[in-house]
Amino acid sequence: MKPITTITNTTIPLMKDNIDTDQLIPKQFLKNILKTGYGRNLFYDWRYLGNGRLNTDFILNDPKYKNASILITGDNFGCGSSREHAVWALKDYGFEVIIAGSYSDIFYMNSTKNGLLAITLPKSQREILARISSDENITVDLPNQEVRCINYKFNFEIDPLWKHKFVNGLDDIAITMEYDKEISQYEVTIPNFN
Repeated sequence: MKPITTITNTTIPLMKDNIDTDQLIPKQFLKNILKTGYGRNLFYDWRYLGNGRLNTDFILNDPKYKNASILITGDNFGCGSSREHAVWALKDYGFEVIIAGSYSDIFYMNSTKNGLLAITLPKSQREILARISSDENITVDLPNQEVRCINYKFNFEIDPLWKHKFVNGLDDIAITMEYDKEISQYEVTIPNFN
């Protein structure tokens, strides 16, 4: 996993509540077992018209938001089915941070295990972030647990274990490998292990 400390970029405001995983990546695109190739189908039913043309009224298709990597959104983000593909699609599209009012538990855990930083902020603060200009950067400072923009600074909470994993770029396998010496020492005590 790539370490995350400070991310500075533009945002996409999509202030809808209850965006579920089928809206994030519809079921017909779940055939791939790799974590790549999903971004083009993120929000498929909103991004494309029935004939496959881009829906120019949908915010992700607006050229001024093209390089944004921070999504500002509503409550209960990632609800619905437990598909990990939803996180893969967000990451493959280019999102590094989601700022929502709340998340489904499974979506949140899938995010933490795949290096997508999911931050919770109150609606009043998200509304301020959603109103900033499309060319205005915000900074997400994970070590200090702050979101900063223009004249605002918002603090957010994160479990210390997940913060440690993000800042150090550690996934579950990397955490296990930190105990390689202890594991090796234990293995020699197992009869007929080698």
